[in-house]
Amino acid sequence: MPSSPLRVAVVCMSNVNRSMEAHRVLRKNGFHVRSFGAGSHVRLPGGARHPPVLYDFSTSYKKMHSDLSSKDQKHYKRNGVLHILKRNERIKPGPERFQECPDPFDVIFTCGQRAYNRVVADLCARDQETWQPVPVVNVDIDDTLEAASLGASIICELCQGLQQADDTQSRLAELLQAAKEKTGRSFLHTVCFY
Repeated sequence: MPSSPLRVAVVCMSNVNRSMEAHRVLRKNGFHVRSFGAGSHVRLPGGARHPPVLYDFSTSYKKMHSDLSSKDQKHYKRNGVLHILKRNERIKPGPERFQECPDPFDVIFTCGQRAYNRVVADLCARDQETWQPVPVVNVDIDDTLEAASLGASIICELCQGLQQADDTQSRLAELLQAAKEKTGRSFLHTVCFY
């Protein structure tokens, strides 16, 4: 069993729904977790009459909530965005961009193919200083509240299995195979280096 808690990163494109729900669940279960977005901006859904809303990653969840409430509180309450932003405020002040984080992790989970591609590209472009391996695992999660909750549970189960492992690299393959059999999902994964 590892002597220190597993250092986990969870990455979606905007660090609003999927990665934040996983952040909430993992933190509740005692993991050392950070969540990120891999996109160039935080992108929130607009709706039929509303174009998507873009924010810089430096914008706090509280500021986003206030801004959307002043634009159309009824609409953003109905589509769940205000609820999500309030949940996020209880976890951390604002979104973070993965590409700006120099910290190492024991495992990185992405919540979609686009985020996976960006994380792997970023890690491959960095100067490898320690050559510490880090598995990057994609858990495809639709960007809905329900799917984010299910995806967070899958990620948490994988982390619990990895936390018990002496060798996370060899254990990961077994855990992903078991998760595939249980969920019917395939999990794209690779190993990058720091």
